[in-house]
Amino acid sequence: MRQRGRIARSAGIAAVLIWSLVPIYWSLKSSMETEADARTQNYVPLHPTLGNYATLLTRSGDLPGQIRRAALNMVIECGCATIVTVVLATLAAYAFARMRFRGRQVLFYAVLATLAFPAYTTLIPLYRIMSDFQLVNTYTGIVLVYVSGFLPLATWVLHNYFANMPIALEEAALIDGASRLRVLRYIVLPLAMPGIISVALITFLFAWAQFLFPLVLSTDSSTQPLTVVIAALQGRHVVPSTLLNAAGVLAIAVPALLALAFNRYIVNGLLAGSSR
Repeated sequence: MRQRGRIARSAGIAAVLIWSLVPIYWSLKSSMETEADARTQNYVPLHPTLGNYATLLTRSGDLPGQIRRAALNMVIECGCATIVTVVLATLAAYAFARMRFRGRQVLFYAVLATLAFPAYTTLIPLYRIMSDFQLVNTYTGIVLVYVSGFLPLATWVLHNYFANMPIALEEAALIDGASRLRVLRYIVLPLAMPGIISVALITFLFAWAQFLFPLVLSTDSSTQPLTVVIAALQGRHVVPSTLLNAAGVLAIAVPALLALAFNRYIVNGLLAGSSR
């Protein structure tokens, strides 16, 4: 029975891996082919080339310029959203974990309750609000939406992280006359850096994967991220599939490399932050 269970588990893992990795491999293969080779439907590139990537990254023209602009938009929006979210979540989480004030528990659970609501149910009201404040097709509007969506989760993770930290050093600093902000800056932040890095990485990766919100809130190419531009190019313009696959691989590469490089921070930060 145990052997059958191991075989079934291994078969299930293999099926999930094949289901997940085959589309990525096919995009990578197509991105390294010419358009003529891509039509032959081979399982490996006949004449591997990096010409599609060179076209997107270095050559001039409407399509390469649009792709590079969309990639820059994505970096700006995700980077700004990550910075704002981490700063606000750190301050809010520390206040909830260490300070005592009236309504603290109610307010904290109200913040957590927003995690139970599907984000896409707020899409139409958000669009109306952004339109009224003239924030549609702006970096500010997209960043604000990202921050509002990721801030509750970031606050919860950091709150648990701060709550599990020993309080003796903070109390000693407060007794010596240090202010709360100095305690936070010189004692708490260095000790909580793994959790903060974890929250920053998760926020950036979640923001990088967004599609529907920027699709609705950004209808102009000046602020559209790469995910929206790639989808918009399909069917609307005559674009070589190899170039689209190369753009898709570039969009995947950033979060994949971050996840591989900082995997230990993500896992350790989440485990430490989620334990009570």
